[in-house]
Amino acid sequence: MFANSRTIASAQTGAHEHLAARVARHLAEPFRKPIGAPSARAMEQALQAWQRAGGAPLILDAGCGVGESTLRLATAHPGHFVIGVDQSEKRLTAGKDWWGEAMPPNFTWARADLVDVWRILQADAIAVARHYVLYPNPWPKIGHLGRRWQGHAVFPALAACGDYLECRSNWGIYIEEFAQALHLVGRQARVEPWQPAQPITPFERKYAASGHALWRCVSERARA
Repeated sequence: MFANSRTIASAQTGAHEHLAARVARHLAEPFRKPIGAPSARAMEQALQAWQRAGGAPLILDAGCGVGESTLRLATAHPGHFVIGVDQSEKRLTAGKDWWGEAMPPNFTWARADLVDVWRILQADAIAVARHYVLYPNPWPKIGHLGRRWQGHAVFPALAACGDYLECRSNWGIYIEEFAQALHLVGRQARVEPWQPAQPITPFERKYAASGHALWRCVSERARA
């Protein structure tokens, strides 16, 4: 039952025709939703943990789910500190017996709303070295553009986060849109097929085992 994930079905056959207008509107109109107090507290604690650990280059694992990607990123980048963020307390606090080895010392998890997290990092000018958005909900219906990150009002703050920014999906259109949205806010990006040597999230493992094509968008900018 593991390799049984269905491919994404959508009436949309390419990047959404309203993507450019949506991004332009979000650039022109400030996102005024107040920052949620729980998110602010969670991020304050996570950033304090980062500083206590020595303030190493920061990695943001945005939407980390059960946290496997956070652990794998922390292991792969021992000279960095990883903050894994997810809104679900159930996912973050679920047992980690599947990990099967010592926990790396250079990470923390934060239960918070990413819509708040990206704006906090932007407002406080917190430097993020690497930023991962791994297998977000694709919201594949044509009318759901505003629910995809590239169509959401928070996208300018998301796009400002990370000298290295990577988004992965098993829906090529999502990655195409994500790259186009980055171009629209002034970031260069490339789209490429993705074949992980080792899956780092449960979704990545399941999609690969189910025979899905995987894609990623990568954007890199020179540090000032």
